[in-house]
Amino acid sequence: MKLSRRTWLAASLASTALPLALFGTSALAQPAGAAKAAATPAASAVPATPGWPSRPLRIIVGFPPGSSPDLTARTFADPLSQALGQPVIVENKVGAGGNIGADAVAKATDGHTIGLFINGNLTIARLINSHVPYDPHKDLAPLSLIGVSPLVLTAPVSQPDVPAGADGRAFLEAARRAGDRWSYGTPGVGTVGHLGTELLKARAGIAPVHVPYPGYPQVATAMLGGQLQMALLPPALALAQERAGKLRLIGVTSSGRSSLAPGVPSMAEVGVKDFNLEIWNAFAAPASMPAPVRARLAATLANIARTPDVRAKLFQQGWQTVGSSPEGLANRIDADTAVLGRVIRERGIRQE
Repeated sequence: MKLSRRTWLAASLASTALPLALFGTSALAQPAGAAKAAATPAASAVPATPGWPSRPLRIIVGFPPGSSPDLTARTFADPLSQALGQPVIVENKVGAGGNIGADAVAKATDGHTIGLFINGNLTIARLINSHVPYDPHKDLAPLSLIGVSPLVLTAPVSQPDVPAGADGRAFLEAARRAGDRWSYGTPGVGTVGHLGTELLKARAGIAPVHVPYPGYPQVATAMLGGQLQMALLPPALALAQERAGKLRLIGVTSSGRSSLAPGVPSMAEVGVKDFNLEIWNAFAAPASMPAPVRARLAATLANIARTPDVRAKLFQQGWQTVGSSPEGLANRIDADTAVLGRVIRERGIRQE
């Protein structure tokens, strides 16, 4: 009998006494405030693992030093070391949008290696690129969803097609009239910004053309130069450009307003119904890691995420803290894979 991901997780962790509290359902169907409500449950019981750890623990990050995933991993390194009684080393294995690092974690057999991942590494990696060497749903085991954040739909302050002082609804109406004469930028094919904008196109009835860039800073620069008419940007970057008077903020992609972008309306408020998209990061382990060890790591990481010091640091990095159970992360992975997978199939998106 074939087990579902949820049933497999419950069975593999049943003997560890780790609570399997769920964290909502989906980044694209989560009620407003759910992340905040889920961020502060009672501390998880930490199961014993006699004889483990017996050596330093590695956290593999698929992005360079100073990147957002790297900062999050290093935020956890010291408190995790204190909790386990062993050094914790952050190792950067950069390339392929984090998939090189994810593959290294999937293939690790030392029992002392985990990874810090972004959405795509754990959800649609193989759907967007059939050459990805690992299967995120079979080779990696969820530990904890750490932080979530909306993106912000942004645009140049002044655009010929948009009336001066136009609100978000008027902006989207101008986008509908412009059709494919408008362009939008993202950090690359298959990124959340790309798939999210394709989903927005379907929900809002707009048709801007995709232009990929190396990263979000280059996308912002292209908007400032008039090469792009819109883009989904992380809150910190969007707010900095808005405060400088260079970009305007249309709406956040979460189901309601976000504390990460105070005062910015939700997409529902500007007329786009049933649209909810978040970027997130999470810890996962090789599926081959023994279940009791995974359970101890999951509970420890979730408890660390909920401490005031770490919550404050994550907020400064642009994250609303979650600290979910393994099954909560599994639910998120499955739901996001289903919704974004549909976008990939319907739009014929492939990353070569």
